[in-house]
Amino acid sequence: MQDYSATLLETRNLTMRFGGVVANNDVSFTLKEAELRCLIGPNGAGKSTFFKMLSGQLTPSSGSITFRGQSIAGAAPHEIARLGMGIKTQVPNVFNGLSVRENIWIAASRKHTPPVSRRITDEVLDKIRLTDRAGDLVGHLAHGQRQWVEIGTVLAGEPDLILLDEPAAGMTDAEVLRTAEIIKEINRTRALIVVEHDMQFIRMIAKTVTVFHQGQILMEDTIGAVMADQRVRDVYLGKKVAA
Repeated sequence: MQDYSATLLETRNLTMRFGGVVANNDVSFTLKEAELRCLIGPNGAGKSTFFKMLSGQLTPSSGSITFRGQSIAGAAPHEIARLGMGIKTQVPNVFNGLSVRENIWIAASRKHTPPVSRRITDEVLDKIRLTDRAGDLVGHLAHGQRQWVEIGTVLAGEPDLILLDEPAAGMTDAEVLRTAEIIKEINRTRALIVVEHDMQFIRMIAKTVTVFHQGQILMEDTIGAVMADQRVRDVYLGKKVAA
């Protein structure tokens, strides 16, 4: 049985410098098993740099990152993926000339036998609510549906933690709502870190929110407490989050 109180991911004093510019400064962050955490903050606050260090795209200047107690700071992205971390970037990374089912099956078959891959593919299609479009070419789908296919390819690898970079970007209101439902369904069994600018979307999914500012964590609290905090309202979100 999964211990939801156990620490899954932890950073300590994580710092990233680009020459004289400090993009992240002394960031200490903890994520529990099957926790959903949203990262917010203005452009240049350090969210993307933090995301890239977690996923192995950048090697920290100093500090530590541990995933299930194992150090991953400076590890290659494929090594981190093998440990159980899945990543979905802003731009969909899918095969447009293949069907929805084929995209999911290819992702599942990297780790599993054909019979198991077929089972996982069916389960993922149901989770991302595209069973009825399974035979359609991905290149013929709407933007939101293509984003769901990529979430599905990440899910097919059965990661313990999924990193999502602005999953609601460019979506219609209906697509945003369905994306929120998909994420909440995934979060029943897996941890997620979601970097997002759309505050309406954050309200739909967030329990705990981490606010970045000038490369550091300004505050970390429930969505209600963050939205009520005057510093967050004034400096980051302004009038867009008026209650």
